[in-house]
Amino acid sequence: MIASPSDVSPERGLVREIVYEWNATHSFSRKIVLQPIAWETHSSPSMGKPAQSILNEQILARCDLLIGVFWTRIGSKTDAYESGTVEEIERHIANKRPAMLYFSDKPVMLKSVDNEQYERLVKFKESCKARALYSQYENVQDFRDSLNRHLQLKLNEDPYFAIDPHGGPPSGAVTPSHASATPLSREAVHLLSEATSDPSGMIIYVRAVDGSNLQTNDKNIITDQSRRTIAAWEAALSELANRELIKKTASDPDLYEVTQSGYQLADTLSP
Repeated sequence: MIASPSDVSPERGLVREIVYEWNATHSFSRKIVLQPIAWETHSSPSMGKPAQSILNEQILARCDLLIGVFWTRIGSKTDAYESGTVEEIERHIANKRPAMLYFSDKPVMLKSVDNEQYERLVKFKESCKARALYSQYENVQDFRDSLNRHLQLKLNEDPYFAIDPHGGPPSGAVTPSHASATPLSREAVHLLSEATSDPSGMIIYVRAVDGSNLQTNDKNIITDQSRRTIAAWEAALSELANRELIKKTASDPDLYEVTQSGYQLADTLSP
């Protein structure tokens, strides 16, 4: 979960970059894939409750690790907390899930600072001193270096992310329904990547006497018509379907479409 007010947009982008870099280097050996979650990319319109309550249900509840970033603002107050960001942090740690907080010391023009926002932020920061070890940074490069190092330490040393000795996912993790301890095959990763690049998100698989066609993103994925090659791509198609990353369409049994889970997982595999 990327939790922050609106004045740290560059840092929010860096969090995503660092997460993608961690996935590329460590996800296979650790059997963990990190997915950067934020309200602007993973929430949908809903009614009947305050906006923050909806965000808590839609995205915060399924997050394992929270990364909070502050500079001069704390955000708008909610019914019970100083801001939506603070509420996300407090609810996350109340569920005994790890969080990492960062406070920026970047220079700022005084006339651009909202004094009321800054004063409330200072009070929150003071409240964290007795119950947290947070990090401060001087510029975005300092933030990148610190978060990259801290993320590796957190995933390697925090008991929440301890490897299951029986080969399952980390014992503390919130596991989505499509997750599996077994990494996706190379063919499945390639097929998912091509399908999510297709404007319509569609895959067509047609098997005929003279060969098989697996088409997406204006390409025939099967370039070798040997049975061994075809079997590998059929297995990849089944793999994605079994994990609910793609699904058959109601109109055509040979046509598959990428699910929301498929798009979300693809986002974690490449920036």
